[in-house]
Amino acid sequence: MTAPGLNLHTLADDIKQWGRDLGFQQVGIAGLDLAAHEAHLARWLAAGYHGEMDYMAAHGSKRSRPAELVPGTLRVVSLRMDYLPGDTEMAQRLTQPEKAYVSRYALGRDYHKLIRKRVQQLAERVQQAIGPFGFRAFVDSAPVLEKAIAEQAGLGWIGKNTLVLNRKAGSYFFLAELFVDLDLPVDPPHASEHCGRCTACLDICPTNAFVGPYVLDARRCISYLTIELKTSIPEELRPLIGNRVFGCDDCQIVCPWNRFARPTGEGDFSPRHSLDNAEMATLFLWDEQQFLGNTEGSPLRRAGYERWLRNLAVGLGNAPSTIPVLQALHARRDFPSAMVREHVEWALAQHAGRNGQSGLAHSSS
Repeated sequence: MTAPGLNLHTLADDIKQWGRDLGFQQVGIAGLDLAAHEAHLARWLAAGYHGEMDYMAAHGSKRSRPAELVPGTLRVVSLRMDYLPGDTEMAQRLTQPEKAYVSRYALGRDYHKLIRKRVQQLAERVQQAIGPFGFRAFVDSAPVLEKAIAEQAGLGWIGKNTLVLNRKAGSYFFLAELFVDLDLPVDPPHASEHCGRCTACLDICPTNAFVGPYVLDARRCISYLTIELKTSIPEELRPLIGNRVFGCDDCQIVCPWNRFARPTGEGDFSPRHSLDNAEMATLFLWDEQQFLGNTEGSPLRRAGYERWLRNLAVGLGNAPSTIPVLQALHARRDFPSAMVREHVEWALAQHAGRNGQSGLAHSSS
């Protein structure tokens, strides 16, 4: 219960300033009406576009009704934090087929802990100012329609690539939410969208994962295939993945609004272990202890060692038939995981098809 005489307009302004002080580039306040987005989610789920992501269909209406997820919620504070590393030249990696492409958000430390801590600090700052109040912090970790909330809070619009776009910042940012039981004044929703006739994101997608503007079939999306999918990657999609071994940024790289994306000032989002310039053959030969050591505190842990090797095997199958590439694949032919072995054999068959068996025999020693 808020203190009598509390000026909620002043508090809202303070919350936005405190959020910026904590490293967020923008803070907005949203109401709870997400009905239009709830209907869109229902259609998307009914079409089966979520694939193996059963959690998207779980929790009933809690995902689109914040007060059902956290009873007593009156407003959602939506925050965004830029993550783009300054000088990775990652787009260039897509033209270097022996190099591993790791999605830019995953090059540094896992964002969950860092951002959750900042949101918690924001809540504590509010508590210091007004006394106890009800709140709960979320960072991509619960059934929350974070993009819909960001749009409602005025942080941007949901673009044709289904990401939140901001005219001054593009789309390379993380989102976080603070559910509060305070009747704060809301910000005007981002009512207009600024994609216009542009279809660059839809046209560039390597696997044609977009059914149309604003609708993504996750089952064809490289981010889904390399991070969420727990089983074998469909064979017909493997050649299209190229050297993208964890996630994909193509629909962001071509977005004109990302001309305005600014490099992050957060050191934790800087690339670790040279993952912005690593050879796939080298990464493929990491043993499990190396993988665990080099991905400690990293988003790459989400894939796990077995799927990491699966993804790299696909990338190596798409790479030129160099000695390091072929030797790396042969070194994993007897790997204990049947899924890894299957993808290794597929990769070797790709090279055999391009070069004939003699090239493979030469490299197998």
